[in-house]
Amino acid sequence: TMALGGVRVLELAGLAPAPLCGMILADFGAQVVRIDRLSRSSGAHGDVQARGKRSLAVDLKRPQGAAVLRRLCGRADVLSVMERLGLGPEVLLQENPRLIYARLTGFGQTGIYAKSAGHDINYLALSGVLSKLGRKNENPYAPVNLLADFAGGGVMCALGIVIALFERSRSGRGQVIDASMVEGVAYLSSFLWKSQKLGLWSQPRGENLLDGGAPFYEIYRTSDGKFMAVGAIEPVFYNQLIKGLGLNLDELPTQMSLSDWPEMKKKFASIFAQKTQAEWCSIFDSTDACVIPVLSFDDAASHPHNKERSSFIKNDHGEMSPRPAPVLSRTPAVPSVKRDPFIGEHTEEILLEYGFTKQEIAKLYSDKAIEFKNLKANL
Repeated sequence: TMALGGVRVLELAGLAPAPLCGMILADFGAQVVRIDRLSRSSGAHGDVQARGKRSLAVDLKRPQGAAVLRRLCGRADVLSVMERLGLGPEVLLQENPRLIYARLTGFGQTGIYAKSAGHDINYLALSGVLSKLGRKNENPYAPVNLLADFAGGGVMCALGIVIALFERSRSGRGQVIDASMVEGVAYLSSFLWKSQKLGLWSQPRGENLLDGGAPFYEIYRTSDGKFMAVGAIEPVFYNQLIKGLGLNLDELPTQMSLSDWPEMKKKFASIFAQKTQAEWCSIFDSTDACVIPVLSFDDAASHPHNKERSSFIKNDHGEMSPRPAPVLSRTPAVPSVKRDPFIGEHTEEILLEYGFTKQEIAKLYSDKAIEFKNLKANL
């Protein structure tokens, strides 16, 4: 039995952060049902993070469809929503006091931006984190949509759900989760906030220890156009870096001489450019210089370290993706290797599990309130 075995989750189909949250819960054993709009009105759902989920297609704009969701919530443990449906937590928690109602939005449920549109880059900006990201003398730089959407949104929402489930085991009561991507990514940046007085971020953006200013915490191009990531912060690691580069420590400025960092970066760059990535790996792999190759997705999946740990898994269609993390010793995640569900593929079996009769299901279908991918003959 996985850690979240038996937990029933309803996920209203939405954009990237919510599907990640649902996939995390499914990977660790929750029974996740994705509530899809009817395919004839919504087209492709765009959920590439549907591993382990089932799909129920229902028209929530019809009263009968909204009634279906309301009835499902009466037996569910978690409802994850990203949009307003008229089924607020007050109503649903009154009918099912154990329900955990997770609201995942960009700006949160309150505040002057609460109803405003936005994306990862906007949430990063409002959190203050974006101001810290980027190279010297360049504009702030947003690293795709990993930080706010997925880390501050999907992962933090999943954490909130697990925390609420744990609390419910003592109180017997559900609650509402207000998961804001702005606040989620700001919380992730707590170290940046709390280390300001340590001098780690006293220089302009791109000139500090961990943001590209230091020559020993940088990415360097190799002769074959690939890259090596260097993170030799501690002196003992820095010494091994210098040795691997074929330099003499006594002939160089001290490691923390900030005024010499720009010239040292140029020196390191010229040396790294003289060998291939593979050649540098052969030099540094047996050391603690904290020098690691920058791998493509394909190379990461085939790297000996990751292969030994089975860090990447392959589904039935041969598609590779990261395995669930972290690894639990006694109840590890066992992710599904089946293909992602079609819209409405599991409508009938889910409704039957949640107490609907075949006659009720047939009526909902005839009223065009639900949809089946493959309609059973007896309906």
